[in-house]
Amino acid sequence: MYNSSGELELGQGPCLRTPDQDASAITGTCTGVTAVLPRSRKGCNSLFSLRSLIFPFLIRSGKPMPLYTFASAFMFCGYNGYLQSRYLSQYAMYADDWVTDPRFLVGFCLWLMGMLVNIHSDHILRNLRRPGETGYKIPRGGLFEYVTAANYFGEVVEWSGYGLASWSVQGGAFALFTACFLFTRAQQHHQWYLEKFEDYPKFRKIIIPFLF
Repeated sequence: MYNSSGELELGQGPCLRTPDQDASAITGTCTGVTAVLPRSRKGCNSLFSLRSLIFPFLIRSGKPMPLYTFASAFMFCGYNGYLQSRYLSQYAMYADDWVTDPRFLVGFCLWLMGMLVNIHSDHILRNLRRPGETGYKIPRGGLFEYVTAANYFGEVVEWSGYGLASWSVQGGAFALFTACFLFTRAQQHHQWYLEKFEDYPKFRKIIIPFLF
């Protein structure tokens, strides 16, 4: 996750972060996204998150962080990804026409929309500062025109869609935990912006456009 100065922060989803604690390279939500064919137990491909393998190399600068924190975040997210993928590839049973089921289709669309919002929001944050600049700036553009935590919003939508498409307790639990964690972080982040910038847009909501 990126902060208002375009520096990578400690994680997303269940990985802890604070507005003033950054990292030069760390995984965010590194949950494996698994594609499962109906009734397939072996045809499963785990795709690492772009945030785990690509985003760290796109960062212009960042503040150092303890190795223990990095390792803990990586282990937690990696283990969660393993559990999700393990369930889908070895234990989940789906009808042959599951990919045409409304739950899967709606869930997939939500997941795709959330991922695009997440990537676009991170792109905005990552490019807030020009080379050599320091300090914090107000994000503008995209959903940041409506909410403070546009990247968090994308994350919640993304994993809510995943939970719906997988139609599993495991997927739903992860989506719920992610939402609870990020809603709290978004509130703290919003308050930080209001205290940091006197000209911060008062009409911006915290994480849900027009509502909250």
